[in-house]
Amino acid sequence: MTEDARAAAHRMYAAFNARDHAATTEIFAADFHSHPLGTTGPDSVSQAWQRFHEAFPDVQVVVEDLIVEGDTVAVRTSVHGIPDREPPTMLEMLRVRDGRIAELWGLSSLRRDS
Repeated sequence: MTEDARAAAHRMYAAFNARDHAATTEIFAADFHSHPLGTTGPDSVSQAWQRFHEAFPDVQVVVEDLIVEGDTVAVRTSVHGIPDREPPTMLEMLRVRDGRIAELWGLSSLRRDS
């Protein structure tokens, strides 16, 4: 289970960096829930990624630390390619079920404007 969880996390960041929005259906469980965004399903992830990539075309997420315990992954990343600022940091917790990400919790130093 630990290796499945690690692989799912790495697939998520690789797909994000490759702008492979279609891969969300393979990476996220059908009933995926994003706690920070309050959204569900792989399509919500694809739409969020697309908006982010449109706003920041050069964005890349770099995994700095990744820790796995059973079906849970803790990840610290830096976000590069956002103009005029130091790379923000994200802390995310993922719960993996059957090789797919089922839940995500996260905090970010990236300021979001309303």
